[in-house]
Amino acid sequence: MSFNGEQYPGVVAPSAESQGFRLNHTMLRIKDPEKALAFYTRVFGMQVVRRLDFEEMQFSLYFLAKLEAGDEVPEDDGQRTVWTFSQKGLLELTHNWGTESQDDFAYHDGNAEPQGFGHICFSVPDLDAAVAWFDANDVEYVKRPDQGKMKDVAFVKDVDGYWIEIVEAARLAALGD
Repeated sequence: MSFNGEQYPGVVAPSAESQGFRLNHTMLRIKDPEKALAFYTRVFGMQVVRRLDFEEMQFSLYFLAKLEAGDEVPEDDGQRTVWTFSQKGLLELTHNWGTESQDDFAYHDGNAEPQGFGHICFSVPDLDAAVAWFDANDVEYVKRPDQGKMKDVAFVKDVDGYWIEIVEAARLAALGD
């Protein structure tokens, strides 16, 4: 691998001590696991690879992956936990027990003021087909690919209001020029 990353002020070469580090997952807090799991499994085709419950602290973690042909997920719970924490690009949905029954409960999505967290992103093989799929499944849009200044990029919302960017990599070659 000869690519050493784009260079900007503040960028330093990776240290030997960070060898083997990888981004494993992003965590989103969810109000109702049944609704959130239905959304991510139905609309995005993700699978729950591990659920961990923490009864004393009253919360559950659901780790979702977009599994591909050839992925070998262990059947044994302990081995699957180790496998889960060694993957790239998982989505962790954290449910604090009881929030699903609180009518006025909602998490901050990061895009309302004050802004903070912005979004997660899915790359799709065909943006037009993905848009048709989202339309057929009544997915709420923040922005369609033909709207705004940034064309060929869509933003949808999940059931908790978190933004999800949708891109087709092949359409983005000139992005930022």
